[in-house]
Amino acid sequence: MKSIILAGGSGTRLWPLSRKMYPKQFLKFGETSLFQETVLRCLEVSDISEVFVVTNEAQKFFVIGQIKEAGYSIPPENILIEPEGKNTLPAIFFGMKEIEKKFGDSIVGVFSSDHVLDRAAMATISSAENLASDYLVTFGVVPTFPHTGYGYIKASEACSPGYRVSEFREKPDFETAKKYIEEGCLWNSGMFLFETRLFFEEARKHAPSVYDCFEKEGDINQIYECVDNISIDYGIMEKSDKVAVVRLDQKWSDLGNFAAIYDELEKDSVGNVIHDCDPMLLNSDGNLVYSRCGKIVSLIDVKDMVVVDTSDALLICPKSSSQKVKEIVSELKGRKDERAFVGQTVYRPWGSYTLLDASPGHKIKNITVLSDHKLSLQLHYHRSEHWVVVKGMACVEVDGKQFFLGPGESTFIRAGQKHRLSNPGKLPLEIIEVQLGELVDEEDIVRFDDVYGRR
Repeated sequence: MKSIILAGGSGTRLWPLSRKMYPKQFLKFGETSLFQETVLRCLEVSDISEVFVVTNEAQKFFVIGQIKEAGYSIPPENILIEPEGKNTLPAIFFGMKEIEKKFGDSIVGVFSSDHVLDRAAMATISSAENLASDYLVTFGVVPTFPHTGYGYIKASEACSPGYRVSEFREKPDFETAKKYIEEGCLWNSGMFLFETRLFFEEARKHAPSVYDCFEKEGDINQIYECVDNISIDYGIMEKSDKVAVVRLDQKWSDLGNFAAIYDELEKDSVGNVIHDCDPMLLNSDGNLVYSRCGKIVSLIDVKDMVVVDTSDALLICPKSSSQKVKEIVSELKGRKDERAFVGQTVYRPWGSYTLLDASPGHKIKNITVLSDHKLSLQLHYHRSEHWVVVKGMACVEVDGKQFFLGPGESTFIRAGQKHRLSNPGKLPLEIIEVQLGELVDEEDIVRFDDVYGRR
């Protein structure tokens, strides 16, 4: 069986930990990210050459880097770049078309990259392969409580190893959710198993405009200019009479808010989840406390709250209100505040940088370049840069001349000089960069050569 991983999240529900440029699937609450765990689950049923990832240009290098970090190398053609997000049906259609081109008619599992799921569930998913020849298969999780944030699926007669679907139901209020559970409804997990042939037949029948866009001659940019913004549920699953659901009894969560994160993480003796900080808690229980700033976090008489502290944002809210975080992000986007999109630490294919200080005329960054990686050959018209090596060995190129710098050594690059920084060593390179000039933003970059294909 082949696998499609949908990895184009917007980073709104776990802000300020996640941002548009660093969505939740790439966050690590342990040794691996949610995306890496999804890849490892897919490898239970697929070879790495049979795993396809649908993402966007901004997240392409997270996908490549995190797969490599997990010890695998994915074929470049298996990373599918959407020109823009158009919801799940176009993303899945894109993946299904590429799989059919490469492998012919296939059985394909479709998975979100930001869910928690027991790996044992993959055996149940693969057991439904024969069912996928006759039905569009979805997977329903056996509810553990009346959740108001999930859709529900009502099953009817058996079609082993699943059941025909009689109805999809929207996210309910609490009392309605209780009623759904009493009726035996399942949580809609958003995971699927499709045979390419049947999927395209049902798409042509129920989503003809999407089908026609993908059948036209043209590249993916032209296809996405005409394709509808529509989910797989609205586009096909709720219309087709060939839909089956298979029950999953294993643990599953879409980690839709900080309350869900709290439920998943390890707690202390009074029910607090403490992550990356030094806590001093007096008469405080049931809290999620997350700080990346090396601070002592003190709570007194605080219960059932979320406290998330990053270098550029602080979030405090009751756990029960954590689903409203996306409203804060919408407000920031409306104000065109870059903190909705990026944090103080920005990830690049060569490593990362953290903004330490800034004004209209200067920026100070802590830059980390990974082993055997290099920045683009570039120049700036409006700023100069001063680099000081903190750790590792830097290879510096300025106007065609190359030299090396060790810890404590520095160099100055004037505006208008072509330059490049690279790390030839086996350990990460860390430098402090001081930018000075009339314009100190990312727009003042002219690239001449880039190993990652950026312009």
